[in-house]
Amino acid sequence: MTRVAAVDCGTNSIRLLVADVDAATGELKDLDRRMEIVRLGQGVDRTGRLAPEALERTFAACRRYAAIIERLGAVRTRFVATSASRDAENRADFVRGVEEILGVRPEVITGDEEAALSFTGATKELSGRLPGPYLVVDIGGGSTEFVAGTDEVEAARSVDIGCVRLTERHHFADPPTPEQIAAAKADIAAALDTAEAAVPLRDTTTLVGLAGSVTTVAGIALDLPAYDTAALHHTRIPVARIRDITDSLLKATHEQRAAIPVMHPGRVDVIAAGALVLLAVMERTGAPEVVVSEHDILDGLAYRCAAADEGL
Repeated sequence: MTRVAAVDCGTNSIRLLVADVDAATGELKDLDRRMEIVRLGQGVDRTGRLAPEALERTFAACRRYAAIIERLGAVRTRFVATSASRDAENRADFVRGVEEILGVRPEVITGDEEAALSFTGATKELSGRLPGPYLVVDIGGGSTEFVAGTDEVEAARSVDIGCVRLTERHHFADPPTPEQIAAAKADIAAALDTAEAAVPLRDTTTLVGLAGSVTTVAGIALDLPAYDTAALHHTRIPVARIRDITDSLLKATHEQRAAIPVMHPGRVDVIAAGALVLLAVMERTGAPEVVVSEHDILDGLAYRCAAADEGL
């Protein structure tokens, strides 16, 4: 077993996994898995730059993560950054700050690389349990990744629809107006057309949903009294339930959404847009249900990190 640390910094959140991994067998044992909402992508869609306050929130989280990585004694660390840092003119400031704090250079990965890592993390446990081919959908803050395959990635595409980007782009009111919702739906439909040109969205058997928008909607569907990773992992939520929850979130005020027990405070203002993406994906693919996975790009990154450490 190799002890590794993986950090995934997206548009809305930054997450850490420290785990013992056997790269040969695929066994992975969590030692610490956590998430903080830092909203790195605040305003990026409008300005093209990472805001100073967003960078400072992210660097503060990195300092906390550095202490955990050192305490647990990870022998190798990898840090990947996704949509917001890909889009930003001043991403060099972000790269330099992370490297100073964690001692590793963040890898600003492409959407296709992000999709491949998410696929590995999400499907490694599903083989032999649920039928392939799989369609893994990772709904982030700035982008959504689509990746299809059975034992390995066969097609992938990243498109610029995410819960933060859609909320900001369409200026969602509290709650969003019918006109704002219609504009967001049109935006999502166009992005799905783009994804479908590269990925067979309708020709897969099992839809696997990743990231905070999916797990939050699933937690609402299960009526959980608090966020519970074990209860959420591999639960299956039917499309009718997703439709009802999406409709409810779009009609709810900020105060009503904030009162939902599983809702992280950092998702209150963007969860409706995230649910809208999930529902649109299910309707486009015809999937009767979504399989929720708590294992995603972090786990894929940890597997890769261990393999590199062992020279595999």
